[in-house]
Amino acid sequence: MRLVFLKMAAIFVRVTLNETEMKFYKVIAFVGCIALLSSCDYQKYNHKEQKDVNAGNEYVYGVSPDSLPRQMANKYEANPEIETRVNAIRTKLYSGATSAVVKQ
Repeated sequence: MRLVFLKMAAIFVRVTLNETEMKFYKVIAFVGCIALLSSCDYQKYNHKEQKDVNAGNEYVYGVSPDSLPRQMANKYEANPEIETRVNAIRTKLYSGATSAVVKQ
């Protein structure tokens, strides 16, 4: 049944399309197949391996992967002058929308 259907489809294509149209569709199909096959590994080499200059730095990464870095321990005293300036900049940039407050 399947073979009969394929033969009928091939005859239909031969009857309805002339030779230049067939060549055009074959080229389009070939280019499409090449594009699909080449896209399998598209992102495989699209990155750059870089040396981490802070590898092993406890100040940046902490003592273990699950711990907080030491630089997170820095606490700064509140400065109302800076807070008003930050709010003015935030109002100018975001039209009054405030960002989420980080809980510590």
